[in-house]
Amino acid sequence: MKASAPPNSSPGPSQLIAYVDGGSRGNPGPAGYGVVIQDAKGKTLETLSRAIGTTTNNVAEYQALLAALEYATARQSRNLKIYCDSELVVRQMQGRYRVQSPDLKPLYQQACELANRLDRFVIEHVPREQNSVADRLANEAMDQADGKPSVPVLSFSAIVENGALRPLPPAPALEEGAQYEVRLRRQLGNLRRAGP
Repeated sequence: MKASAPPNSSPGPSQLIAYVDGGSRGNPGPAGYGVVIQDAKGKTLETLSRAIGTTTNNVAEYQALLAALEYATARQSRNLKIYCDSELVVRQMQGRYRVQSPDLKPLYQQACELANRLDRFVIEHVPREQNSVADRLANEAMDQADGKPSVPVLSFSAIVENGALRPLPPAPALEEGAQYEVRLRRQLGNLRRAGP
């Protein structure tokens, strides 16, 4: 399983927070996941979203968890706190529920292996209302899974310079000459200018 954002091998923040959500329309049905990655202060660093074909809701929830874990380990982060609205996934990862589904066992094992690479891994259940951005991303991915090709959805901070947007680090890998749909939301407060 590969997150839609390209891996970045340079060290990232030592502590990350991730809000994860996965879902399917029908069970099984067109499925996708959404992940919001934040630093320890709650600043959104990146969002991940991916259509994953036809599968169950629980498989999609695990795919979201794996995307967050892969993001953290690829960036050499040492601490990861996950917020997830799937009680099943949270309780299984906490060791409170057994994993009985043959479809979930390999995903659970992969998640445990990635979590064990971290110095600290915490997963907590949150109500759906507190996971609205990841939920929106998952729903957009499910729209794509419903017969449309998977298109990665990236989120990053940028600054306007001379009338053009310049991504701030960590900048995503953008294809030169490609066209992108851009949705803008002005952040309150001042963004620090990063290097050239």
